[in-house]
Amino acid sequence: MATLRRNMIGVCQLTSTGDKETNFAECQALVREGAERGVKFLFLPEAFDYVAPSQGQTLSQAETLEGDLIQRYLHLARETGLWMSLGGFHERSRDWEQDHRIYNTHILINNLGEIAGVYRKTHLFDVDIQGQLAMKESSYTIPGPAIEQPVNTPIGKVGLATCYDLRFPEMSLVLSQAGAEILTFPSAFTLTTGLAHWEPLLRARAIETQTYVVAAAQTGKHNDKRTSYGHSMVVDPWGCVVAQCHEGRDICYAEIDLEYVHAVRRDMPIMEHRRTDLYGRLNPLPTHTGDH
Repeated sequence: MATLRRNMIGVCQLTSTGDKETNFAECQALVREGAERGVKFLFLPEAFDYVAPSQGQTLSQAETLEGDLIQRYLHLARETGLWMSLGGFHERSRDWEQDHRIYNTHILINNLGEIAGVYRKTHLFDVDIQGQLAMKESSYTIPGPAIEQPVNTPIGKVGLATCYDLRFPEMSLVLSQAGAEILTFPSAFTLTTGLAHWEPLLRARAIETQTYVVAAAQTGKHNDKRTSYGHSMVVDPWGCVVAQCHEGRDICYAEIDLEYVHAVRRDMPIMEHRRTDLYGRLNPLPTHTGDH
């Protein structure tokens, strides 16, 4: 039996603003820094493209997957030879002329500069915590139509999710059931919810699915209306935080050890122990790979 490979990843943290060019320059610098350290896979957070101060600006700056920004990232992947997770791209819908709303789209790019996976965020952040926080993502975002099959990559099978999806354990479980060995949650968690729930949720998802959980995050003050919690991290299948970013712009590094994933699952086979006769089965994912 061939030895399973261990692979180094880089998990990025930044503070996006409404200036797309400045944000790209920041992300490009992080990608090059990761490449110099020898990572095989780099993870960028939700809203890596921009965080605009108004809904109007959010919509006006959105692009398609064929637009200039994603083409620049495809070129960057080819140049550096890295796989990349671009979490939370503001994607114009195909019905843009009739329905001025967007998708919150998580894109996986391979080292050849090709789109290897696309997931459109299914759980939208419509929350009103009295006196602390009010956001309604659905006012300008279309919920994605499907959870996508995990993507085969050099570091293992990667399941795609985004930010608020973290709060819905069924999604993580169905991705694990479909073969995911790594779950990704690129995020822009608010300060209010991040302080209370960020690390406990990430560790819980890792423990119950016995996967690595990779969470690249926005941090700091984007504008007068928006501040993100940060604390980008990697959690292993036993629930231990094995890497975490410092405050501000940063990259943390971790090794993905698939042998460890399989050992944890062998020693504690919780998927085999599920009492589906009592609480039903999770619906299997469709076999399509998504419409790019």
